[in-house]
Amino acid sequence: MPREWPITLILVGVAASLLVVALNHFRRGTVLLALFVLLAAALRLVLPAREAGLLAVRSRFIDVLTLGGLGAGLLFFALIVPPPS
Repeated sequence: MPREWPITLILVGVAASLLVVALNHFRRGTVLLALFVLLAAALRLVLPAREAGLLAVRSRFIDVLTLGGLGAGLLFFALIVPPPS
């Protein structure tokens, strides 16, 4: 299996979630985007740096903290934004 499968998985998921948003399903697409960012954090946490590929940018701690915070923030805001009236 190619070494860059983690980043490929995440990028495909992000593209799919943006497609869902473009199809006028803002909340579903944003929640999906947040889940893929959280998946990236989980993959960075459990995979060794050699297998993490392009998910490994800084130290493991900084990468997981950044991706986890971004994913949690996206999820929080996706769930509190009121639906259009």
